[in-house]
Amino acid sequence: MKAVRSNVQYHVGNETETETDMYSEVLAGLKAEKKTVSPKYFYDKRGSELFEAITMLSEYYPTRTELFILNKFKNEIAEAIGSDTALVEFGSGSSEKVRTLLEALPGLKEYVPIDISKDFLYQSARALSIEYPHLNVHAVSADYTAKFHIPELLSQSKAVFFPGSTIGNFDPDERINFLKMTADFLLPGGGLLIGVDMKKDHAVLNAAYNDSKGVTSEFNTNLLNRLNRELLADFNLENFRHHAFYHAEKGRIEMHLVSLKNQKITIGNEQVAFSEGETIHTENSYKFTIEEFQEIASSCGFTPKKVWCDEKNWFSMHYLMVE
Repeated sequence: MKAVRSNVQYHVGNETETETDMYSEVLAGLKAEKKTVSPKYFYDKRGSELFEAITMLSEYYPTRTELFILNKFKNEIAEAIGSDTALVEFGSGSSEKVRTLLEALPGLKEYVPIDISKDFLYQSARALSIEYPHLNVHAVSADYTAKFHIPELLSQSKAVFFPGSTIGNFDPDERINFLKMTADFLLPGGGLLIGVDMKKDHAVLNAAYNDSKGVTSEFNTNLLNRLNRELLADFNLENFRHHAFYHAEKGRIEMHLVSLKNQKITIGNEQVAFSEGETIHTENSYKFTIEEFQEIASSCGFTPKKVWCDEKNWFSMHYLMVE
């Protein structure tokens, strides 16, 4: 049997890999005046499965709408990126969305998927390199929101692919820092293809995060299961409920877990008191107009070049360049 060629190389991209002290971070958030837990803790195995289920829900439009835009405008997007470019994907996951771009860029020579989940990254990169044997795949295990490095590339310039409207999960200061860091990474001549969710009818937004099947509710409350399992907490999930709503003044969806009674929770060796109605703020998802996002990008060193939307103007993909 002929061996299958896999042209993939593996790299660790962060200069120092420090393990986050989950216990200290979560405890500090729960003891704050307004309780919070970082959304990065959603994604244990069950949380990742639930999020995949969310993307398939009829109410949750972002994933399918972004895929529609990518497929409809793939040739225009490919022309903007150019073939003499290394395509770098932040948070590559299974590298599913990038396949549309690779089909439209047959001359592309280098692809650099970056993801913090090392095992999943390497598995996905190997599969992709077999599927596209002409492509040099450099899989980089790194946190792309922190300083990282990638191997030396042959292509003249770089283009970052950042789909999924993940930019909406950054708070304003984090967003500015991330975009400035990305511009520095790309250098003049580099481009950023980024998915951005748009402001729209509040009913559409609220339905997307309060689906009729309750999957988003389970996704949110699964966070407490993880804290129980990994941090020896004793949250009773029946004493909390999912609450998500669009905050028009701040232009964002907020997700919370609401305490249904006065109660005390033990986490490790500490106790945390909740009053009835008090919440744990678990996620923000900012929405933008085209003009708002382009103004933010311009302040961070980018020049807006192209924008593509669906017919309802629910979602947008921007191509920005560093000049």
